[in-house]
Amino acid sequence: MAVDTLQKLPREYPRKFVPAKLEIKSFADVEPLFDKLLKADVSTKAKLEQWMKDDAELSAAIDEFGSRVQIRMTLDTTSEAYKKAFLDFVENFEPKLKPIAEKLQRKFKDSPARKDLDPKRYAVYERSVLNRLELFREANIPLETEEAKLEQKYSEIMAATMVKFEGKDYTPQAMALFLLETDRVRREASWRAAAERRYKDADAVNNLYDKLIRLREKKAANAGFKNYRDYQFRRRERFDYTPAHCEAYHKAAEEVIVPVVERIAEKRRKKLGVDKLRPWDLAVDPDGKPPLKPFTDVEKLSAGCAKIFHKVDKDLGKQFDAMRKLGLLDLDNRKGKAPGGYQSTLQEVRLPFIFMNAVGLDNDVRTLLHEGGHAFHAWAFRDEPLTDYRNAPIEFCEVASMSMELLANPYMDEFYKKEDLKRARRGYFQDLLKLLPWIATIDAFQQWIYTRPGNTIEEREDAWVKIYRRFNTVGDLTGLDYYERTRWQAQGHLFGAPFYYIEYAIAQLGALQVWLNAKKDRKAAIANYRKAMALGNSRPLPELFKAAGAKFDFGPKTVKPLVEAVEEELASLE
Repeated sequence: MAVDTLQKLPREYPRKFVPAKLEIKSFADVEPLFDKLLKADVSTKAKLEQWMKDDAELSAAIDEFGSRVQIRMTLDTTSEAYKKAFLDFVENFEPKLKPIAEKLQRKFKDSPARKDLDPKRYAVYERSVLNRLELFREANIPLETEEAKLEQKYSEIMAATMVKFEGKDYTPQAMALFLLETDRVRREASWRAAAERRYKDADAVNNLYDKLIRLREKKAANAGFKNYRDYQFRRRERFDYTPAHCEAYHKAAEEVIVPVVERIAEKRRKKLGVDKLRPWDLAVDPDGKPPLKPFTDVEKLSAGCAKIFHKVDKDLGKQFDAMRKLGLLDLDNRKGKAPGGYQSTLQEVRLPFIFMNAVGLDNDVRTLLHEGGHAFHAWAFRDEPLTDYRNAPIEFCEVASMSMELLANPYMDEFYKKEDLKRARRGYFQDLLKLLPWIATIDAFQQWIYTRPGNTIEEREDAWVKIYRRFNTVGDLTGLDYYERTRWQAQGHLFGAPFYYIEYAIAQLGALQVWLNAKKDRKAAIANYRKAMALGNSRPLPELFKAAGAKFDFGPKTVKPLVEAVEEELASLE
């Protein structure tokens, strides 16, 4: 997509507080508006509610400016102009916002009219504001600026990674295609080429992560916390569960899910006819069939997913059609583009944008379905006036995306026919099960890191190996110690979104419940799914799950029947 497309989006929600013609380029452009908010009268309920809407409008305009800067940078990490604009925002704009945000939050807290607000409507908003106030430390502002720069440096390192294989250069994403080939010798050669290329950056990434950890430890100490884990739990507003709940999930993953993954792997090993499964044996079709090729170009990927969304729900299909028409998709993999995929909401125009790196794999279809779920979430709460509510807890944001993958799964015939359709659906459910222990791995690793201030690079790698082997028992790594010790470095969440990963497991369990509901009554399940998404962030997390027809729990008792249901589905696809 042309970057210019971002400048041509329709503005369906006219500004009322922010001047209509104001183009935000720097903090100076919005400073007078902050002054107005700080001086405003909030002595009555009506005035306070209007002040909250004005504050939300300004917040949306600034948030969208920052999103556009970041999107452009990820679209082309080689552009010095985009990089400069991103760093200018991080260094010269964001730091000035934080002390003013603290003053605005205090103004809300001190308003005599706060007691008159409808608690059902504003309880979550109030809880969030008071929490942010309690955590704010001016000393953390420069640390957060430095943290953002280090996170961006990690993205640069990853985006610059090119793997030379058979005389040609490939992105790591493109290298994944070779792991689907039936020639085991070639698979191994491609896997080693990619792993050894990543290992060249291992020291740089280790040192970068070390700096990030030290910064984060200091932030936690400044805020009065004994460790960064406890600080980040509060910062992520995890009011409805604790580290102990996460550890209960680790236990469920180890005792309930890992044995199922091992059974699936043993079937794979026997079909491949090998003594041991090696890392390059885990993606190829075990029956010796060529790789699935769902599409040849991103336009066919987009068109196929559009048809699927229409089959799930006609209104959701129309929303995706609008995104295609407006140019809100950038799907192809290319040199210089940041890795990974995401959905970003442009808060002022209230439209979602999807970024990904498609190379023609089955996983690309799943990724677009997943990010499409996030996009439909943004559409669902689009009319909410408060930006704090035009969002949701991450744990439920991922229910929106993962449920869409499951609700779309019956319609994969848009990309596959007959036996390939079964292969694709079977592969999806197998990968779903394999991901759940990996989530436990990453969460347990982060808990280890951030509850032991001052840990060294060597100590972290030793801990990683122990944790990795607890949850990942499939794929013999004999002679690949260098890879095993640095496998975590490819997980971008560790760098750019600390402690954002357990949410995927919590959400997957919620999404599986939505899926099972749809098996009984598809129309009602989708209606509840959409109703829950429309609530945005206006209700506590357990209530959002309940609205979607799911139970908010991720211990062994909840995990076991859901995993059994997936096993049954797999058996039906054999």
